[in-house]
Amino acid sequence: MSVRQHWRLAAAAALALAVVTGCGTDGGDTAAKSDGATRVFSADNGEITIPADPKRVVATGYAVPVLIEAEAALVGISTWKRGLPMMTEQQRATYDGLPKVAGEVAAETNYEAIAGAKPDLIVIGVPKPVLAEIDIARLESIAPVVAIGPAGPASWREQSRLQADAAGRAGNFQAAKDAYDTKAQELKGKYGEVLAGLKFGHLGAYGEVSKGTFHREFAGSWGTNIAQDIGVTYPGEVKEKGGGALDVTEYPSIEELPESFADVDAITYTVELDGKAGESVQQVLDSALWKNLPAVKADKVFGLQYTEAATYGSALRTLDAIDAALAPLLDR
Repeated sequence: MSVRQHWRLAAAAALALAVVTGCGTDGGDTAAKSDGATRVFSADNGEITIPADPKRVVATGYAVPVLIEAEAALVGISTWKRGLPMMTEQQRATYDGLPKVAGEVAAETNYEAIAGAKPDLIVIGVPKPVLAEIDIARLESIAPVVAIGPAGPASWREQSRLQADAAGRAGNFQAAKDAYDTKAQELKGKYGEVLAGLKFGHLGAYGEVSKGTFHREFAGSWGTNIAQDIGVTYPGEVKEKGGGALDVTEYPSIEELPESFADVDAITYTVELDGKAGESVQQVLDSALWKNLPAVKADKVFGLQYTEAATYGSALRTLDAIDAALAPLLDR
C-alpha cells in the first residue's frame, strides 16, 4: 500500500471514529522535564517518560524511514515496503538487516517479537485513528511507548523531527533538514522568476478508474507540499473539508476536470517511481477534457516523481525530480 492510499484509508477511519486530527504537541521543547536518565516527552498518546538516551529502539510505520535515516539504535522495525525505492543503498542494507516485528498494518503487530527485541523505547508512527487498532497497554508493559503519527500529508516535517528527537537523534535529523533547506533555497532562487505569478494545480495518483473519479490535490498535500518549498503556488481549496488529509485533497468525477483546473496556468501530476503515470492518472491524461484544459494547451504540464517522501533525506530526491520536471520553464 502506498503512502497516499494509506492516508486515504486513515482519513476514512478518522471520519468514522470522529477522531480529532493534529499532533499531540505544541511544537515546543519536548525535553522540558528531565532527571538526567529520563525525560518527559509529549506524544499523541500523552506525556510519556522515556529514556534520555535510548539504546534499544523499536520503530513502526512512518517512524521506520525516519529513524533509519537518523541512525537510531534500532533493534526492530515494522516493514515499510512503500518506502524502499526511496532509500539509499546503506539505508536499505540497514532495513534488510533489522528484525521485522510488525507488518504494514496495525493488525500485523507481533507483540511477542517486540518483547523479544527487549526495547527500551517503542516509537509508533501511525495516524491517530490507527492507534485504536493497537494494544498500547500491552506495548507499554514492554517499554515506554511514544505515538507520533502524521496529522496531514505535509506534517512529515514536524512528525519526523519528533520521532528523531524521541530516539535521541535530534542532531542527525537537523543535518538532514539543513541539507534539504539548502537545496530548496537553491531551487527557489533558480526558478523564482519563471514561477512568479504562475498558478498551479495538481493531479494526484489516487483517483478510481472504476468510479470515474480523479484525485485533486491542493496546497499542503502529498504532491504539492515539497514543490511549495521552492516557490510553486497551488491556490484553491477542497469544496468540503473532511479532516486530516481530506482538508487538502478530494476525489471529483472526471466530468469536473474543466471546472477544477480552469483557473490554473500550469499543472503538476504524480508519476510513479519509474517516471510513468499510474492507471488512474493515465485515464485523466487520455481524456478529451484534459486535453482541452488551458494549461495543457499551453504545454505547461509537469510530471513529478517521489511525491511519497516523508523524510528530509528522501525529500531531497523529490527536489531533484521537481528540478528535472520544471527545467523546460527556464527555456521559455
